[in-house]
Amino acid sequence: MRTRKASRLLIINPASQVLLFRFVHTDDALAGSAYWATPGGGVEQNESFAHAALRELREETGIIRDVIGESVAERTFEMLLPSGENVLAIEQFYWVKVDGSDISREGWSRHEKAVMHQHRWWNVNELSETTETVYPTDIAKIIENVIQR
Repeated sequence: MRTRKASRLLIINPASQVLLFRFVHTDDALAGSAYWATPGGGVEQNESFAHAALRELREETGIIRDVIGESVAERTFEMLLPSGENVLAIEQFYWVKVDGSDISREGWSRHEKAVMHQHRWWNVNELSETTETVYPTDIAKIIENVIQR
């Protein structure tokens, strides 16, 4: 099984809310699934997790930073990609504090535009109480740990 490395972003606004995107799959291997997840994506060849985090931050939100801090969480799990390939996913999460809540979708790929239907800022209580599918499943705990730093 191939390993797929990815960087994910925990973008926190002044109200201590985290940015999540609503993914809805209709015509790929994940058709019929819908969930909320952090922005982020795959690490490209010869790219570090940190560089991928900076690139994904710019592409998916329009937020530009020169540096990113250390990874604050990591998870490894088996995952089905939209292409139908099963991979071993290794994800590192990076915390990004922002001053506002505005984002830009200008850097989105065609695939992102097709599956990322909306965005929302969530607080820890909303994450703990929601019945919707949210990835990572322990995001409320991760956010609490990050905010306490």
